[in-house]
Amino acid sequence: MRLMSDDTLTTFLNAVEDDGELVRVRVEVDPRFELAEIVARSYAGTGDGPALFFENVAGRSMPVVANLLGSRRRLLKALGVESLEAAGDKLASLTRAEIPDGWTQALRLVPQWTQLARLPPRSIKTGVCQQVVRMGQDVNLGELPIPHCWPGEAAAAITLGQVVTADPDEGLRSVELAPLSVRGRNTLAVHWTAHDGGWANFESHRRRRRQMPVSVVVGGDPILAFAAEAPLPPRTDPWLLAGLLRGRSVETVRCRSVELEVPAGAELVIEGLVDTTQPVEPAGPTALPTGFLSLETPAPTLSVTAITHRSNPVFPIRVYAQPPSETTWIARACERMFLPLVRLAVPEVVDLHLPPAGAGRNLAFVSIRKRYAGQARKVLNALWGLERLATMKLLVVVDAEVDVHNEGAVWFHVGAHAHPGRDAVFCEGPTHAFDHAAPVCGMGHKLGLDATRKLPEEGHPRPWPAALDASEEIRRLVTRRWSEYGLKPQDPAGADAS
Repeated sequence: MRLMSDDTLTTFLNAVEDDGELVRVRVEVDPRFELAEIVARSYAGTGDGPALFFENVAGRSMPVVANLLGSRRRLLKALGVESLEAAGDKLASLTRAEIPDGWTQALRLVPQWTQLARLPPRSIKTGVCQQVVRMGQDVNLGELPIPHCWPGEAAAAITLGQVVTADPDEGLRSVELAPLSVRGRNTLAVHWTAHDGGWANFESHRRRRRQMPVSVVVGGDPILAFAAEAPLPPRTDPWLLAGLLRGRSVETVRCRSVELEVPAGAELVIEGLVDTTQPVEPAGPTALPTGFLSLETPAPTLSVTAITHRSNPVFPIRVYAQPPSETTWIARACERMFLPLVRLAVPEVVDLHLPPAGAGRNLAFVSIRKRYAGQARKVLNALWGLERLATMKLLVVVDAEVDVHNEGAVWFHVGAHAHPGRDAVFCEGPTHAFDHAAPVCGMGHKLGLDATRKLPEEGHPRPWPAALDASEEIRRLVTRRWSEYGLKPQDPAGADAS
């Protein structure tokens, strides 16, 4: 597989097309509903559809590309690695992610994150993202191919915009993907949640009664959008991660109308200001990564001051749908990259899996090396104490030998080892803002299941039975003679499905 060697969307698209994973849709397609339905059907059932390049979007001059990272092969190409585990290894190399003996050793490892500072974003004078500049009365969001994906959405929405803000005191940059729905010719509603850095920066600006500069980066190196979703330690600039994975700094340019910097190779940048002295208006429903519409919630209004873009830009989008979808692969990559950090904080963790059915935020399986009574409960509480797992609704803990990526095996051990009256752990705390099942937005209950073998000290007085299993000698014998039995060849045991 040819890995990325450049940092432009055009380079990536050319490489994907060379691999036969890009389909060009040349007929006219309506950005209202039709485009999203095509994308959703292309990966329905498998979650592994092609990238789609829409050359003729009705009423718009700019083409659209969708499902950019909607396959394992394309995701690895974008990350520039041979496996998802390799991406996690790059992060682990910064933390020496071997299991620490205790908190003292763990604390010694934290400063090694400063190695990221060797690849900080590098400011340059000019960038292709500003080949065309529109300001003032020339700003018109209606000219952009912003899709209106689903009936029930209040308006068309930017679904793959990297929203860039800065802390007003320290100037620390925050970058996250947040839906932005169109409110008018030059206004957008920013759908931040309480857990987003952008919302924290908004609150800081509001306390000071200052206007808040915001930029929305669309396109560029695909690794930038991934970095905005990656499970990084708090206060870590996502563009440092992009630089680490690329092996070179992200080049940035100063915005034309606000005091922020953006990646120089972006396809398009929307600049603007949020007036924090004005009331936060409610915004109608928009599509979410959960596969459902959001509820009407307050969303700050971004007044657009400038739109800059390449001379021939491509507008990338992400169509949110019920899993499996493109977001399933993103969650899978984040899971693999998050694992070394989880092990650093919770040393007994062997593996972690976020099943697609949980939409990357509702369900997690974890295996542990269990040595003492109550350890599974300790792990449950420790995981809920981690930022990226704090809102997980259901956590299942199994023993080390259980393959957490074999979801049937996990549920088998839940059925075999868990006693509801003893092994169900309820926790009350923060929930994800997108969790519509929580009675109160952002607050609710979570459930942990201890599906490990129980020790006598855990109140289990009966002997624990041995599992049915062949001896190693017999397994090798049958493997050697399998072709003699006249049965179909088997997949290699333990083949990596990542």
